[in-house]
Formats: sequence, structure tokens, C-alpha cells
Amino acid sequence: MSMLKVIEVLAESDKSWEDAAQYAVDTANKSVRNVRSIYIKHLKADVVNGKITKYQINGKISFVLD
Repeated sequence: MSMLKVIEVLAESDKSWEDAAQYAVDTANKSVRNVRSIYIKHLKADVVNGKITKYQINGKISFVLD
């Protein structure tokens, strides 16, 4: 039997929402082990002069507790 913990994270990218999500996972991997999934809760983009300048995600990352 295993137990999971969930943390909520915010991340952003200049490229895409997928890149922001990958950045969130990569950063979480630096401080927690056994990351299993990310649930994208909210997507947001900043727009300047009709162009998207930043992609932002609000996600929940789950990982297995030791």
C-alpha cells in the first residue's frame, strides 16, 4: 500500500502551457521524490499587443511518500 501527497504549484513559460507544466514537474523533482502526476487545474495567458507573452499553469503535483 502507498500513500500520496499533493502539492499545489504555479509555473510559467514564454513558450507554451506544456512547457510551463514540464517546468513545474522538473522543479518539484528537485525537492521531492517519486513524482507520479500533475493535474492542471487552471490555465492563464498574459497578452501584450495582441500576442501571448506568458503561459501560466496552476497545477497539483502528486508524489508517493516514503
